[in-house]
Amino acid sequence: MRSFHPAASLASAAAALALSGCGMMGSGAPPLPRPAEFTALGLTAGYLNADIIGGRHARAAKMRAARIRPLAPAEAPATMQRLEQELRVQTAGIGVDVLNMPDGLLIRIPASFTFDSNSSVLRPEFDATLLELTRTLKLYGSTYVDVLAHTDTSGSADYNAALSQKRAAAVAAYLAGHGVARARLASKGLGKGAPLYNPEADETQRAANRRVELRVIPFRSTDLR
Repeated sequence: MRSFHPAASLASAAAALALSGCGMMGSGAPPLPRPAEFTALGLTAGYLNADIIGGRHARAAKMRAARIRPLAPAEAPATMQRLEQELRVQTAGIGVDVLNMPDGLLIRIPASFTFDSNSSVLRPEFDATLLELTRTLKLYGSTYVDVLAHTDTSGSADYNAALSQKRAAAVAAYLAGHGVARARLASKGLGKGAPLYNPEADETQRAANRRVELRVIPFRSTDLR
């Protein structure tokens, strides 16, 4: 898979992390200044570089049972490159970050766009943007989609784990309800276990830690072996 220019990715990531905790997607809320020390964080975290949720073998079996066509290994890089390009155009300027990973893409969405504080109910204002992401993901059906939700580091571990699991499940249910094959989807709440900033110095960093991520990985024919 091709690499993207670091400057471009940092600019995109900065837009995602610069928005306030009460901001929402679209043209309504102006971004706040990003921290001067900002870098694209968390890309080498273990949870992003581990196997997909539930294990690749089990997920591939579900994909095959759903009659989803796998990609030939030679097809995967070009397919993911096209998906990346479409997602970057689609999310430009709205605070959603698209990051290139070693084996796929990561769509990083600040949780303040999608949920009210302490809630796992999707905000209706977010529907249009999530629907557009869903339409694009539907066009690239030969991919796994992991939905990962995170909280900030305040509060108890048990409460944050439960809240993040409900949020991840809510986003996965939305995707499935709008046409993304259920066999492609898995969700997991990581609570406060994988923060981008630790410790959190201010509200900007706490808001950055509260996020939902869609990890999109190619479904290859070699996964069925």
